[in-house]
Amino acid sequence: MGNDTAGGQAEDMNEKLQGKRFRRSNDNRFLAGVCGGIADYLGIDANIVRLVFVVLTVLGFSGVFVYILALLIMPAEGEQYSLLEQIIRNFQGRPGQN
Repeated sequence: MGNDTAGGQAEDMNEKLQGKRFRRSNDNRFLAGVCGGIADYLGIDANIVRLVFVVLTVLGFSGVFVYILALLIMPAEGEQYSLLEQIIRNFQGRPGQN
C-alpha cells in the first residue's frame, strides 16, 4: 500500500516537472538567478535553495563550485543558450578556426 502512494507521488511530481527546464531567474535573483531558477523549477522557496548552497559551501566549498557550474550551464529566462554554449559558439565561430 505504501508503494502505491509513493508511486502516485512520483507520477504527480513527473507531471509537474514535465516540460519545465532549468532557467536562471530574472525575477527572483540575488546574484545570477541560479537559486531562483532552481527554486522555480522545484516549486519551493528560493531562500531554501540559497541555504542549501550556503551549507554546501561551509561544509567543503562545493557550494561555490556547484553554483558556478549551474551559472555556466543554465540559460537565463528568455535566452536560448547558456553562457557555456555561447562561449563555445563564439570560439567555434572565429575566422580561421574549424
